Amino acid sequence: MASRDGRDVRFESGDTGAPADPDALARKYDPEISFRPVGRTADWIASALLVALALFHYYSAWSSVVRELLFRGIHLALVLGLIFLVFAPLRRGYTEPKPSTLLRPGGISLIDWLLAAAVAVAALYLPLLPTEVVARRVGNPDLQDVVMGSLLIVLVLEATRRCMGWTLPAIAALFVAYGVFGQYAPGVLVHPGASWDGLVNHLYLTDQGIYGIAVGVVAKYVFLFVVFGVLATRIGLGQLFIDVARLVAGRYAGGPAKVAVFSSAMLGMISGSSIANTVTTGSLTIPAMKRIGYPPHFAGAVEATASTGGQITPPIMGAAAFIMVEFLGIPYREILLAALVPALLHYFGVIVMVHLEAKRLGLRGLRRDEMPKWRLVLRENWPAIIPLIILIHMIMIGRSPDNAAFWGLTACVVIGVLNPRRRLTLWGLFDSLRTGARYALAVGAAAASVGIIVGVVTLTGLGFRLSYMVTQAAAGIGAWVSAVDPFGLMTVEALTTFLTLVFTAIACVIMGAGIPTTATYIILVSIAAPALGLLQVPTVVSHFFVFYYGVLADITPPVALAAYAAAGIAGANPFRTGNVAFRLAIAKALVPFVFVYSPSLLIITDGFTWTAFAVTVTGAVAGITLLGAAFSGWLLTYVPVWQRWLLGLAAVPLVAPGLETMAYGGAIAAPALIAQIAAARRERAAAAAPASEPESAP
Repeated sequence: MASRDGRDVRFESGDTGAPADPDALARKYDPEISFRPVGRTADWIASALLVALALFHYYSAWSSVVRELLFRGIHLALVLGLIFLVFAPLRRGYTEPKPSTLLRPGGISLIDWLLAAAVAVAALYLPLLPTEVVARRVGNPDLQDVVMGSLLIVLVLEATRRCMGWTLPAIAALFVAYGVFGQYAPGVLVHPGASWDGLVNHLYLTDQGIYGIAVGVVAKYVFLFVVFGVLATRIGLGQLFIDVARLVAGRYAGGPAKVAVFSSAMLGMISGSSIANTVTTGSLTIPAMKRIGYPPHFAGAVEATASTGGQITPPIMGAAAFIMVEFLGIPYREILLAALVPALLHYFGVIVMVHLEAKRLGLRGLRRDEMPKWRLVLRENWPAIIPLIILIHMIMIGRSPDNAAFWGLTACVVIGVLNPRRRLTLWGLFDSLRTGARYALAVGAAAASVGIIVGVVTLTGLGFRLSYMVTQAAAGIGAWVSAVDPFGLMTVEALTTFLTLVFTAIACVIMGAGIPTTATYIILVSIAAPALGLLQVPTVVSHFFVFYYGVLADITPPVALAAYAAAGIAGANPFRTGNVAFRLAIAKALVPFVFVYSPSLLIITDGFTWTAFAVTVTGAVAGITLLGAAFSGWLLTYVPVWQRWLLGLAAVPLVAPGLETMAYGGAIAAPALIAQIAAARRERAAAAAPASEPESAP
């Protein structure tokens, strides 16, 4: 089977039938790239606007030539206007361009052309007003302001629906309804309610709504990194990651599964989408996993779980890191440092599960003839790593993310032009900029919709109202449990903290279903994170907590989009694949609790000590390993049910930071570990016995 660069990649095929088309699967499971076919003229118009959008952001990263509000307005006008041209009103309907007519110029409905123009006018109306005029109208909008603001709100929701589906715009619409009809809300959620003019004023004329931090960060940072990911992949970085992963991990037991984990981890560094990551590497690794004996649902789950890890892997982290910079007010490099160890623990957990499953099933690694050659890999694609090194270097020396992205993009173009083995032509550059801008459209619309949600939250104080409800419910349940505890081990305060974390985690997974990582994070920071703040959890810790559980939604049924995409490649049951993917990601589900109870895991928190860090990491590694054995049914040998229960129970105190809790965990696990060692010795002795019998025969 040929790889994307035309070279023969033998392990990618197998007896699983024709390989799945990554682009077709991505379009099926990811509405963000389900672009509609259009006629040649309309395609050239849209392409020219997309490239202009990419070049505008590239130039703005080098020289800030316009004021912030105007910059955000131009970004919104182009992004939202292009969505009405690039995305059809309904995803289904046709696969070929419709004929161009008077009412359908270029195969695009005249209504869509008008909507594109209307949203551009509404988005630019406010930024083009003189600054003093805008300041004068805040709190006292005139009729034209209300009309333009209302038009923009409605068209933002429609644009988001087209490129992302119903989930996010429906949530935003509910928040708008809550802002207007809050007087009818139950209990602690009740508020006086805002007039429509007042709501439009807050969402349109202030920086707390559509033109707020979400759109600002996407316009300034995220867009550039999406384009960087596309361009870096075009010059060979993605293929380099996959080949290096095969060389590093392919020869070990269950090799293709470990290749999937390593390649997805590395590709996740430049990919902002778990679904894109899944179909890119999964189209190569899933058939190989099936060929050596992994069940289809397990193969799909491995790829989906590893790919969602890309959302928490530095340096891009699904673009949420840039939002964290704005919210937390700390340097970008500190965000990356804080994210590093938790991301490694996630991948360690997946590798442990994959390895133990391979041992249980007796699966082999890749043969020598299935492995690429180091010399060939480095000779063909080594220059592709240079832009990533430059980007990371710029971040580490303190440059702003947009400036780092500017130099990373520049390096991509230079390397692409100079590398004779993977030459970037002028058309290739044009297509890369067009593709990158297309991929960034959905996150731009999502940011605008999130701005509506955040605006309602700041207007009504909903975040603190919900936080009060969560903490009160946790305190009530904690008091009841503490009262019936015969040993007095569980205090009300400890139970309140633990239950608040559990409730917040559940809410994050539910809210994150079907919503991109960046949008999920912003919503959860506004709604869920204040509950942790009431418990005196450090701000950076609470942000990472809600971020991790929001990402987990991508592989949590019933809306596990990454798992469903992987199931499409594997030919497996989607729901079963999602369940196994969630099991494989159990480390990701545990790690946020670890850094809440031991913030030293994030390194940058106040009071950090290397002793606390070492104890926390050691306990987490041990607990994740035992949990993997409990779920897979294999450690040194087969794990009976009673041992699985002991190992699973022991994992909880081991993961909980502290020497005392680790000692409890070790004591619980000891009987199972001793039994495992004894059973493994018996198996080795039994395997050696037949070889020694002929020597003792007379």
